[in-house]
Amino acid sequence: MKDAAYWIALAHLPKWGRLKINNLIIKFFHENKITIEDFFHLDENEWRNIYQLDEKQISDLKQLKTELPGNAFLAESLYNQGYEIIPITSSEYSKTLKDNLKISNSPPLLYIKGNKKMLKEKSIAIVGSRNASEISLKFTDNIAKLAARDFKVVVSGFAKGVDKQALDCALNYKGQSIIVLPQGIMTFTTGFKNYYKQIINGDVLVLSIFFPKAPWQTEFAMARNPIIYGLSNEIYVAESSEKGGTWSGTVDGLRKQRKIYVRKPEQDEKNANNLLIQKGAVPVDFYGNELQEKIDNSANFQLYENKMTTEAESLKLLESKIRSVCDSKPLSAKELITKLNIDWTPQKLGSFLKKLDFIELIKVKNINCYKLKGASEPKQTGLFG
Repeated sequence: MKDAAYWIALAHLPKWGRLKINNLIIKFFHENKITIEDFFHLDENEWRNIYQLDEKQISDLKQLKTELPGNAFLAESLYNQGYEIIPITSSEYSKTLKDNLKISNSPPLLYIKGNKKMLKEKSIAIVGSRNASEISLKFTDNIAKLAARDFKVVVSGFAKGVDKQALDCALNYKGQSIIVLPQGIMTFTTGFKNYYKQIINGDVLVLSIFFPKAPWQTEFAMARNPIIYGLSNEIYVAESSEKGGTWSGTVDGLRKQRKIYVRKPEQDEKNANNLLIQKGAVPVDFYGNELQEKIDNSANFQLYENKMTTEAESLKLLESKIRSVCDSKPLSAKELITKLNIDWTPQKLGSFLKKLDFIELIKVKNINCYKLKGASEPKQTGLFG
């Protein structure tokens, strides 16, 4: 990405804030239809007259231009090590994040490593205390299991307790997860080693909004929490105290009219879950079922089990259909979706096929295709018509 140095510089302009930066991006990219590189090649008078920038802002941008060579070296290092950057103007940027955080709070730039297609999938955040109780961790396991079954990505902040439990449970159930870092992406060295296989397999995406070489900081941990909520279509709270990241993130989400699910605590539990419910969060039972009225726990478990059984039966039927349609020749994900008559994205189907031990992935004319293991490969000529 040739303009990466400009994006890195603009995204981290001191004391500008996201709203001011994003408003400037809207003016040069959407209104005036020029690139960020073209914008920085304008002279001061154009900045002043076209963009109504004051002298202090112009001075900030001139200082930024002096830092471009260093950012160019940083950008080259990022790409050489397999990282990518996604500016807010890119079609690869998460629409969910934009919709939830709006122009005032959406980060101008995302640093990522891993399967960026996850940014387009349905997602769930499971949040809670670092020192969560056993029942909260088991609740996290239940929600992560449901997410994996529904092919929803689990968004995790990688903190100990509920965050880490959500990540590892999602992967344990052959699901996918986004790790949102409270630090620069280049400083997550141990994490990349520990999750190397999952990243390579496309099951983990690591994401940061901070300067790539920035170390972990407490304020970054707090600033990361709205990104976790913003990336998620659904939010489940396993356990919260009356202060800290989970509490502030949930209260902020409720203030913004987000629908947030909070586990209804047992009578002897000491946490702030009931207070969040009083503030407007939706109570759910141990298995993630919404609580409209008090029902006994055995009934809740039966609802959970029925849901899991129905989904499992549907997936077994789908597996049988896949065996049948893949029997004659390799098919792409799009072709399979048409033949199976299912309302899935190619990414979702690809994730499902990867879990089937009787399906093999092959390349046909540089297109990912799927066939039964052991079935003979056809001639490539005319495969797609």
